Amino acid sequence: MDIWQQLLGGFATAGTPINLLWSLVGCALGTAVGVLPGIGPATAVAMLLPITAKVEATASMIFFAGIYYGAMYGGSTTSILLNTPGETASMVTAMEGNKMAKSGRAGAALATAAIGSFVAGTVATVFVTLFAPLVANYAVKLGPPEYFCLMLLALTTVSAVLGQSTLRGLTSLFIGLAAGLVGMDQITGQVRYTGGVPELLDGVEIVLVAVGLFAVAEALHAVLFEGRVEESRNRLGRVGMSALDWRRSIPAWLRGTAIGAPFGCIPAGGTEIPTFLSYATEKKLATGEALAEFGTTGAIEGVAGPEAANNATVTTALIPLLTLGIPVSNTTAVLLGAFQNYGIQPGPQLFSSSAALVWALIASLYIGNVMLLVLNLPLVGLWVKLLKVPRPQLYAGILIFATVGAYGMRQSAFDLVLLYAIGVLGLVMRRFSFPTAPVVVGMILGPLAEAQMRNALSIGEGSWLVFVQRPMSLAILLVIAAVLLLPRLLKNRAARLIS
Repeated sequence: MDIWQQLLGGFATAGTPINLLWSLVGCALGTAVGVLPGIGPATAVAMLLPITAKVEATASMIFFAGIYYGAMYGGSTTSILLNTPGETASMVTAMEGNKMAKSGRAGAALATAAIGSFVAGTVATVFVTLFAPLVANYAVKLGPPEYFCLMLLALTTVSAVLGQSTLRGLTSLFIGLAAGLVGMDQITGQVRYTGGVPELLDGVEIVLVAVGLFAVAEALHAVLFEGRVEESRNRLGRVGMSALDWRRSIPAWLRGTAIGAPFGCIPAGGTEIPTFLSYATEKKLATGEALAEFGTTGAIEGVAGPEAANNATVTTALIPLLTLGIPVSNTTAVLLGAFQNYGIQPGPQLFSSSAALVWALIASLYIGNVMLLVLNLPLVGLWVKLLKVPRPQLYAGILIFATVGAYGMRQSAFDLVLLYAIGVLGLVMRRFSFPTAPVVVGMILGPLAEAQMRNALSIGEGSWLVFVQRPMSLAILLVIAAVLLLPRLLKNRAARLIS
């Protein structure tokens, strides 16, 4: 079937009243999550995983997609008005956006951020529409050796890229892999590492791990270590842009989109790199009065470009997630868990086994972009009021939500004990800068990689050479070696040049 016919079918599914409602709720909730400092989309999706367990899979994925990049829209509000990024992706926006707010141009900064997010999100969604099926069609031809190497690549890149050090990332990964071994062996049916606890026969629930590591750990960290924060807010004023603002913003939106879109497709460490690249590009290209505004009264290009790069990266990150099962950020790692919660495994087979769901999800991205533009511009005053929510009540609500959701899955007291044990582990990991996403990815992909490894060894009659005898698996292994070694070699070379 033609791509455009499938996309039209996706619009027919996503356009039903109930799915439109889920998309609207997800976008609104995602925007609110982005506005509230410290409550990122990964936390929100993890917290809501148990609540939507009984919802139909397509509606649930549309809902989570709305939260996913709705948070990216909302994150610019706190960056501009409070100089406090609601999400790490909005750090660069705060650099010029807050200076614009202090000089009385908060409305223009918010407008260029919202419209730039819409432009970049729409263009990037076209990328997903055109290229995701092509990647899936090629990937579906792979065999067990290639699948295992691909999963090994996913495990390695997420561990090596997310976080401050490769060692910490790999440590987090091995924690996840160990947790993935708990329960029954997929092939032999042998019970492993359950400690005689019946609730662990089916393995550790991925929902408990996601909620504990992200939501519970976030709340505990805020209570124990962040303390009381006094925030000052800049006056909002009218949200709008002058003709000059439009002339300066449009090229910046397009450049930001061109920089951000490719970064979403590769495990390059999330949105921080493309947003900083976009900011540096805009500052380099600025001349005259525009250049003088950078770092002083605030340059609108310094908001428009990074926001576009951010949203383009966030949207195209769905390509490796949907087609290869590779998450490139904390939130996509939790989304991977949401798929598995419904028995759906993102990867090369997804476009054939769950085509209706995938195309409805892609169609919902187009719909969600329009919804978010409408929600962000006229209702920005409402989102600003969310900044008045006291932190103690906010984090208490998160803990209550997480507890009720986790207990509601199986009505098991053991699940609650496990939830808070995982939450304490997440707190320790966060305190000592260990990334949490590799734990989730290791739990999900570890058992699958084990099964593919056994299948590959069967094909090779027990010989490990099967992984280097096939060109594609060998190429992936070389990429894995490059991911682990190249950053360290480049860092050492830069250190030698400086000295």
